[in-house]
Amino acid sequence: MVENVRELLKAHEGITREVYLDNENSTVVPQEVVDAMLPYYSRRAYGNPTLTHKPGWEAFEAIMTAAQKISRLIGAKILEELTFTPGETEANNLALMGAAFANKHKGKKIVISAIEPINVLHVAELLQKFGYTVSKVPVDSEGFLNLERLKETVDRETVLVSIAAVNNEIGTVQPIKEAVDIVKDRNPDALFHTDASDAYGRVPFNVQELRVDLATVSSYKILGPRGVGALYVREGVNVDKILEGQIGTQKLWPGVENTPLIVGFAKASELAFQDFEANVNHMRSMRDKLVDGIFAKLSDVRLNGPRGDKRAPDNANISFLRCEGEALTIELSLKGVYVSSGSACSRRLLQPSHVLVAIGRKFSEAHGSILMKTTRYHTEEDITYVLDVLPAAVNRIRGIVGSTGVD
Repeated sequence: MVENVRELLKAHEGITREVYLDNENSTVVPQEVVDAMLPYYSRRAYGNPTLTHKPGWEAFEAIMTAAQKISRLIGAKILEELTFTPGETEANNLALMGAAFANKHKGKKIVISAIEPINVLHVAELLQKFGYTVSKVPVDSEGFLNLERLKETVDRETVLVSIAAVNNEIGTVQPIKEAVDIVKDRNPDALFHTDASDAYGRVPFNVQELRVDLATVSSYKILGPRGVGALYVREGVNVDKILEGQIGTQKLWPGVENTPLIVGFAKASELAFQDFEANVNHMRSMRDKLVDGIFAKLSDVRLNGPRGDKRAPDNANISFLRCEGEALTIELSLKGVYVSSGSACSRRLLQPSHVLVAIGRKFSEAHGSILMKTTRYHTEEDITYVLDVLPAAVNRIRGIVGSTGVD
């Protein structure tokens, strides 16, 4: 296995330009974020934040400062409403399981959309083993939630509704405020959670304006370090711990907080919101140049998800008919262009993305999909290079397949 990987890496020798577009699955951490984290590994705040000595107090101050900054950016009232976790997956697990278990006396029905991220979908399905029922609300061909079906689905037995603010695969910006209003009108006791990881730093998002009870945000989705995320829990909402261990500064997540990563998360957040409109406009401009260029140079391509302002500004998910997605990622990698085929959560299952299936894509279309996400650091030259190598890669694979039909 290792030898195979080494051979693959050797095949990449001689690459003269690299363009990284796989920002759904991991990101390059900007130097400013790395520089902000480094002192916290060995020079200051390296202590346990619960202990009464200088390194401990420094760590506590750093964590509280970061919590205050992120809380302010999402619109939380008090910093105690924010709990740091080791990532988006853990935050979503805490939100769903913690809220379901703490409020099971109110009902045992959970409602999600058909295109929730895997770390919501699978947790909801896991809760069925504990006696909960799960209802999945369908979406239309662009991934928008069917609000009428949501209204029909939520009832007095509903304990929790979880709808992502922006779909991580196809970029659909959901009408969260309208969904919350429907849920609260149908059942005021039902809690509403949203995974806002793909909204944070890209579309306006405020927990108070949306009236959500719980919200997940992720560090690496905004070019911060991997291994840290956060869950907002509105004051007064009951959530049970789902792990036991050493008590830290947070009541909902045990263990010693990772101060350097939390500091990095806060710095990445600061940079993302430093010039929010300019950052978003640049991402959108690069995204549109990429998508428009692909459609101008290739036939038999499909954009997955909506166009315009109802799509996240960084997201480009395109199906290339008669072209296997995994083969295309390899072909592009050999040219220094790094993309993903579907989401990282599902690509090794050799099954089409559940999101693309839910919006009505055929298996052949889903298997030929490529996900690319732009950032504020991409340049016109980067996108031009991608548009130079991608059409040739697609046509080469189509030539190997030798098919002219679309099933």
